[in-house]
This record gives sequence, C-alpha cells and structure tokens, in this order.
Amino acid sequence: MTKTLLIAASLTAVAIPSVAQAQALPAAVVAVVDIEKVTSTCNACRTAITALQGQVTALQNRERTLGTPLETEGKSIQTAIDALNGKEPDAALKTRVQSFGTKRQQAMAELERGKQQIGLNQQYVNKQIGDKLGPIYSQVMQKRGANLMVEIGTTLASGAALDVTNDVLTALNAALPSISTTAPAQPAQQQRTQPQGR
Repeated sequence: MTKTLLIAASLTAVAIPSVAQAQALPAAVVAVVDIEKVTSTCNACRTAITALQGQVTALQNRERTLGTPLETEGKSIQTAIDALNGKEPDAALKTRVQSFGTKRQQAMAELERGKQQIGLNQQYVNKQIGDKLGPIYSQVMQKRGANLMVEIGTTLASGAALDVTNDVLTALNAALPSISTTAPAQPAQQQRTQPQGR
C-alpha cells in the first residue's frame, strides 16, 4: 500500500508541472481586420482595380470586334451551303469554309490568351498586396498589443475597439504607393538536353 501511495504521489508530482506549463500561455488579445475593405479601398488597390476593369473591358471590346465579322461571314457561308440543297460545294466555297475555320480558331486563341493574361495580372496584383500585408499585420499587432489577428468576416461578433482595419489600411497606403497591373512575362520553358549515359 505504501508503494502504491508513493507511485501515485510521484505521478502527481510529474503531472503538476505539465498543468503549470499549460497555464503559462498569455490570454488572447484579439484584433480584427476587414481585409475586403483594406484591399478594395487602399489608394493603390483602387487604381489597380480600375486598371484591371479596363483590361476586361478592352478584351470584351476585342471579342466584339472579332466576333461581329465572323458571325456575318458564318451566316453568309451557311446561306451559300443551304442554297446548294445538298450538292457538293465548289472549290471557292470550300476555301471560304476553311478560311473561316482558321480565322475563328485564331480569334478564339487570341481571346483565350487575353483571358489568361488578365488572370495572371490579377494574381500579380494580389501577390503585391499580400507581400506588403504580411509584415503590416505583425506591426499593427505589436502596436496594438494583440497576439491574434482574425478577419472580421470569420467572426460572429466583435467590439469596435478590436477593429484595426484603419490601422492596416493606413500602413498599406504608406507601404504600397503603387501596384503594377501587368504580370511579368512567364519564363519560357527551356528544353533541356541531357547527355546520354553509357
């Protein structure tokens, strides 16, 4: 029995420091930030959003510019084919059909490249903003004495005193005076020639 008490006492002695360590964590001091507001209203962000919208509009205009003549030509070709009443088209009509197909594919490829470029530009804008925000979060947390920062959209409720959105916005405006809206060219994939082994 004494042996059992000694084992229990030694287990208790071991468990107490673990409990003490768990209690050593500081109380959470939380700050909340409205990221959507920050990334849509910072000075450089607004300029970048306008530029990206301009790129989208330009692509839509280009789509109309390419599409209208193709649509007209397609209808004309279809009318000529319908007029044949099932007869074999002549060489000139076949050439028109092939030429139309080539023009259509080229237009689709151009528009797809434009969409991809706009996507890359958007990612590049987001990266520039994200690269600046990381250190800003730490600075604002330190300034406000917070040890945890959360996005306001992920909270059920929070007090106005916890909101550091304006602090983050002010710091981002200072740290990011402008944003490039054209992504750098992607490096071309280089074909590697590997020496043949013996």
